[in-house]
Amino acid sequence: MKIYNNANLNRNHLNGVIAIGNFDGLHLGHQKVINEAKQKAKKYKLPFGVMTFEPVPVMFFSKKKNDHRINSLQQKKNQLEKLKLDFLIIIKFDKKFSSITAEDFIKKVIYDKTKCRYLYVSKNFKFGYKRKGNLRTLKKFEKLFYYKNIITSPYKKNNKTISSTFIRKKIRTGKIELVNKLLNRQWCVEGRVVKGKKRGRKIGFPTCNMRLDSYVIPKLGVYAVKVNGKNFNKNGIANIGYRPTFNGQSLLLETNIFGINKILYNKVIKISFKKFLRPEKKFKNFEHLKKQIKHDIKRAKN
Repeated sequence: MKIYNNANLNRNHLNGVIAIGNFDGLHLGHQKVINEAKQKAKKYKLPFGVMTFEPVPVMFFSKKKNDHRINSLQQKKNQLEKLKLDFLIIIKFDKKFSSITAEDFIKKVIYDKTKCRYLYVSKNFKFGYKRKGNLRTLKKFEKLFYYKNIITSPYKKNNKTISSTFIRKKIRTGKIELVNKLLNRQWCVEGRVVKGKKRGRKIGFPTCNMRLDSYVIPKLGVYAVKVNGKNFNKNGIANIGYRPTFNGQSLLLETNIFGINKILYNKVIKISFKKFLRPEKKFKNFEHLKKQIKHDIKRAKN
């Protein structure tokens, strides 16, 4: 998969099929759009790619939305590569790009730079300055710029349209098992292990600590997880929260990895969430906390 950090495509990737969207989470709805576009490319033997935006536009416009991502840009790249794209276009979403009119986006990006023949978008796709561009705009310029706009029907489950917004809501409410079904994989976060106060180690349950940065914050509490690092793949339990028993002030993800007792400071690990076990709570003393952790571990292993 060739990655472009602008839309200046190589000649062999021009005149192809492109699916456009934020694709945050790359859930089953996104996969439906991409797979339909891929089939069109295969049918007509055309190059096929995806165009996405970085950062996610809502995070650019609202600095308060710093806990919004379902997955990181690198995770998105990895997932898209598994879908066997010919190319991926990553548009830098900045002040200059946000001021482009809808018509200029079609002419100067879609037409001038990609010569796209088939353009796949979702039903609620909006683009251009102040999101004034929509499906009618795309339809209006089809003949002028020699492309065919194809709208994919939304992916629904139990009469609910599956969207990134819907999935964020489910993550925030701890519905991780449902989220994993809608992603068709386990939801995961990646980050670097930071030093903590070693309280877990003192009570017999050492943890790897991680800050979630721009990820959506899951429901506070304890989860059964799988942890991947360099040369290991282990199960564990993770607590996301403020550590009320220790009067903690900052949000932290603390993970006890089963069968690993080595120092992982500054190492990058991936934590995949399997199921929600219980909400975060404050314990009377360390003995009560240790007893609960043992119970959590037992549940996570079942």
